[in-house]
Amino acid sequence: MIKRTLHFGSPAYLSKRDEQLLVRLEDGTEKQMPIMDIGVLMLEHPQITFTHGLMQSLMEHNVAFVTCDAKHHPTGLMLNLCGHTLQSVRFREQIQAKEPLKKQLWAQTVQAKLQNQALHLEKRGIEADQLWAWSRAVVSGDKSNLEGAGAAYYWKRLFEPLGLGQFRRDPDGAAPNNLLNYGYAILRAIVARGLVASGLLPTLGIFHRNQYNAYCLADDVIEPFRPFVDKLVFELIESQGLNEDLNKSQKAKLLSIATEEINIRGRRSPLMVGLQQTTASLYRCFAGESRTLLYPQLYATKRRKLDSKSAQTYPEEFDDFDDE
Repeated sequence: MIKRTLHFGSPAYLSKRDEQLLVRLEDGTEKQMPIMDIGVLMLEHPQITFTHGLMQSLMEHNVAFVTCDAKHHPTGLMLNLCGHTLQSVRFREQIQAKEPLKKQLWAQTVQAKLQNQALHLEKRGIEADQLWAWSRAVVSGDKSNLEGAGAAYYWKRLFEPLGLGQFRRDPDGAAPNNLLNYGYAILRAIVARGLVASGLLPTLGIFHRNQYNAYCLADDVIEPFRPFVDKLVFELIESQGLNEDLNKSQKAKLLSIATEEINIRGRRSPLMVGLQQTTASLYRCFAGESRTLLYPQLYATKRRKLDSKSAQTYPEEFDDFDDE
């Protein structure tokens, strides 16, 4: 089922009625929708109130609850503590995962990210042979930090067709960093929600280990999905130009990331739905049932074949791997 992403940017009173989200606006009008249809709920206005009964139902249905600060930037995320019936078993298998396995999973993650970045550049008419070469050179644990090299290469070139020159990715920097920040925050909530639904702890990462970060695993898994946000941001700048402040249509476009089409193993689905294939495959790796993480490709086109030493391949070629 395709879950809805709801955004509230004006005063409202949110409550629950018969497993429905009841929304009462300032002018007294009311709207409602089934709670079971909601995937992400984002609250952006300081004059929004909600009942505890609603919060209980949102958590029971594994809704990612996102709050924003005074600058309208997403800053808080609340998730269900019990997202899977076999959660304790899956936690244990995740915690007991050996370091060599985690290094291999990170190598696959980096390779998938580099491939999607290369596809995005090529879509914009930018040469990306270096990214393809680095994707073939990724080794266990990405010891050479090809992820970092790839990011530097990618960001310097991505927005050149739009006349922005060599862009520098900096969360505190000038636009379009604001667009990227907003999109990534939404995507991070979706990824964390997917991990919880697969019975995994989003805190324990395979690469990220910051002791102050409650979503290390989400920050690992999100990497190959980031170019999907980059694609939306590029399209926004192309159609609306560059703005220091996010407007309503820009936010709506970025919120649509949940329904952006992705392709995993040749199967197309909305991102929020398809993401469950990725998180389920991660659990199978922790459980010793598979050795391949299933990540999406940015564009469903036939591409050059990677050499046999590569840890991750394209969805058309996944059958080359034995998942059992």
